[in-house]
Amino acid sequence: MRGMKIRAEVDGVTREFPSGLSVLEALRSIGIELPTLCDDQRLEPAGQCWACSVDIADAPGAAFRTRPSCREPLRDGSSIRSANGALDAFRHGLLGQLAARVEPDEQERFPDKALHRLLREHGIAGSAPASPPMSIDTSHPYIRVDMSRCIACSRCVRICEEVQGESIWHVFGRGPDLRIAPQGEVPLGASGCVGCGACVDTCPTAALTDAGAWREPIARSWTRTTCAYCAVGCELQVGVTDDRIVAVRPALDGPSNRGHACVKGRYAHGYVDAEDRITTPMLRRDGQWQRVGWDEAETATVAKLRAILAAHGPQAVGVLGSARGTNEEAFLTQKFARLVLGTNNVDCCARVCHMPSAAALKRVLGTGAATNSFDDIEQTRCFLVVGANPLANHPVVGARIRQQVRAGARLVVVDPRRTPLAEIADVHLALRAGTNVPLLNALAHVLVLEDRVDHAFLAARVDELDEFVAFIREWTPERAASICGVAAADIRNAARIYAQQAPAMCVHGLGLTEHVQGTEGVMALINLALLTGNLGRAGAGVNPLRGQNNVQGVAVMGCEPDSLTGGAGLNDARPRFEARWGAPVPAQPGLNVLGMMDAARAGHLKALYVIGFDVLASLANMQETAAALAQIELVIVQDLFLNDTAREFGHIFLPAVTSFEKDGTFMNSERRIQRIRRAVMPRGQARDDATILVRLAAAFGHGTQFPSADPEQVWDEVRELWPAGAGISYARIEHGGIQWPCRDESHPGTSILHVERFAHGPRATLRRIDYRPTAETVDADHPFLLSTGRDLHQFNVGTMTGRTAQNRLRPTDTLDMHPQDAAALDLRDGQDLRVTSRHGTVVLPLRISHCIEPGQLFTTFHDPARAVNRLTGPTRDTITSAPEYKVTAVRVEGMPVHAE
Repeated sequence: MRGMKIRAEVDGVTREFPSGLSVLEALRSIGIELPTLCDDQRLEPAGQCWACSVDIADAPGAAFRTRPSCREPLRDGSSIRSANGALDAFRHGLLGQLAARVEPDEQERFPDKALHRLLREHGIAGSAPASPPMSIDTSHPYIRVDMSRCIACSRCVRICEEVQGESIWHVFGRGPDLRIAPQGEVPLGASGCVGCGACVDTCPTAALTDAGAWREPIARSWTRTTCAYCAVGCELQVGVTDDRIVAVRPALDGPSNRGHACVKGRYAHGYVDAEDRITTPMLRRDGQWQRVGWDEAETATVAKLRAILAAHGPQAVGVLGSARGTNEEAFLTQKFARLVLGTNNVDCCARVCHMPSAAALKRVLGTGAATNSFDDIEQTRCFLVVGANPLANHPVVGARIRQQVRAGARLVVVDPRRTPLAEIADVHLALRAGTNVPLLNALAHVLVLEDRVDHAFLAARVDELDEFVAFIREWTPERAASICGVAAADIRNAARIYAQQAPAMCVHGLGLTEHVQGTEGVMALINLALLTGNLGRAGAGVNPLRGQNNVQGVAVMGCEPDSLTGGAGLNDARPRFEARWGAPVPAQPGLNVLGMMDAARAGHLKALYVIGFDVLASLANMQETAAALAQIELVIVQDLFLNDTAREFGHIFLPAVTSFEKDGTFMNSERRIQRIRRAVMPRGQARDDATILVRLAAAFGHGTQFPSADPEQVWDEVRELWPAGAGISYARIEHGGIQWPCRDESHPGTSILHVERFAHGPRATLRRIDYRPTAETVDADHPFLLSTGRDLHQFNVGTMTGRTAQNRLRPTDTLDMHPQDAAALDLRDGQDLRVTSRHGTVVLPLRISHCIEPGQLFTTFHDPARAVNRLTGPTRDTITSAPEYKVTAVRVEGMPVHAE
């Protein structure tokens, strides 16, 4: 067992080591570095290359034998010789042979490749000739393949299998005929490669390299930061030369990603220097955008806002914060809205995704955030994945879930589509879109009626069990099956798997939240965890997978109308914040983003300040959003690009910077506060959101309340006002993030919530949630149910990925339809279809897929030119107002197919 001590002799010196180490790990721990070519800390040891071989005697007096140190366990009483004449000669000879696979220019271009580095350290020059172009595979936009450089270490095969889980690379043949290639020996671009780059990262030669590395210079400096895409919080190393990003790699010790990344985080950073990026302030005059200086832009912004405030009051102004910004910027955003503009009309895009999760978790358990950590994935025995497609939308976490399932964990997937995880699930409940509540109630019915509950946990920590049992008796699997379109037997089987395999972890996404009963759906899921005692323990919990890098943080920082920083209730916390700020916090309730659109349509909202949020493209019911924005007298857009909102309705444009151009912190899905760091300088005249807000506040005469835009100083103010984050200082997160709650600097952070009590008290209450069907139902004119969502290769409305080579991997949105429905309508794959809902019409190319059930459709919303939100309607979650993106009744008509 690790933790015990053993003694071993190394090069004549007796030393003490923790048990459980390999010989290679033990030698590294005392500063002895051996050459390795097939070793990678992310992989199980293989011992194929023998470069790390040492002489080992297992016991005193035993004979020494030469063995690979990577796969040899360190034994008590053993003796190790790490170097001698014979070993040195063997290593030198091995490297000399492998030098025939290394071309000298490649050795210079890729100095960090393991074989190249070892050759340099041993004074050996590569001797391979340049590869002929026909031998190089450039079919993938990000990965260049030249197998004439392969040394058959199999690291690419193993990392694709053991970490990503795609099993793209395979070994063919034996001996001199051995070769490594994608399955079917097809070009990489024609394989199922997801572009994570792990094979490139691990390859010790130039066999697999980043395609961009052949166009860019070698990185001269590396900066550690956190990914700006989903909220997994992958920590990255960003390589820079001449103030340009030339490479990105996963940080090997990243707590959330463990040395892994997805295709977007690793490769999709070209938007930083996109040709259409706006880096100069602009004012719209006579219908035309004109570039101006910052002084003029700030003067115009302040003057126009003051005029509207004077004429209509603070309730006529709204502010929207950005989930792409930092915690510090989000804090300043809501502070600006409240102190400078005098309004609680402040919100963010969390409203349209996981606000139902936060609301349900807070109401039932007391804290509106994930109960557990990503490291619990490897401790669970069962996953219940509801309305989430992690392998596409949270790829690094999705890969970890898949690996744990392959290691023996059970898996139940609740999703209308046959997602990649559904394909390996023990049970896939392919329910009709919009019927989450009946299904979850039926699962609870089985748990209760079959007595598969944790009686001790219920007695100690749960209220209203009797009332819940009486309610849930009526929700039989047969009743739910008739509503959801799944077999009652499958519902029973799923419930039994979840109950029997403890600990069990619930993971959910927007397929649970973006419904008329989104918040109540999450409450129904929490019921299952309460019934089975799957809270407050490792490997369990209820864990929303947040969609954007800081969507959790922007809400926690106070960018919502009814809460201040830390989720503090507006009425209760106002005195504390007023005392710290030395200024009044408005008492009048504010509007969320949907309420702002309603107010704008009614002529009440006169000004909207939008930061990093393309409202027009993102909100459901696009026509009504456009009608609302058209009524607003002043629309200020602060962003990287002239997005749809700015292009159609903007009056002032303030150029912002990317996360690569500023410092601060993000908050990921598991409540981890992580540093981001500036890797390149701001482009043109662009400024970070904090600087813009602080300068505007000063121009309004509030400089005293906004003394600094320095991120650490702003964060220290956050810590003063947010007790749960008080112990998280910049100094403490310099080398790794910390999870809140963390109330003082001696606290290590909290990986698991609700261990002994819930945040609001010792007991939680089971919620009795009845089913209320959506108004979006099929009829003769609209016979299909459409859901919308994301794809692996694009992100949200394409603001960032749409300006990168991701477009080669996912050029546009498609309409996914089951072959049975396509045949019935005589439609062909790739054919353009006119899709019409009760709210609007779009044109989408057809993709025939067995991953969708008959009668249901799916599309993504990444391509602004497709404007998929013209289809979605006005229905909202009744508690948080989150739009119902997941259920829209539509009809489909084939458009003429023109002969080529």
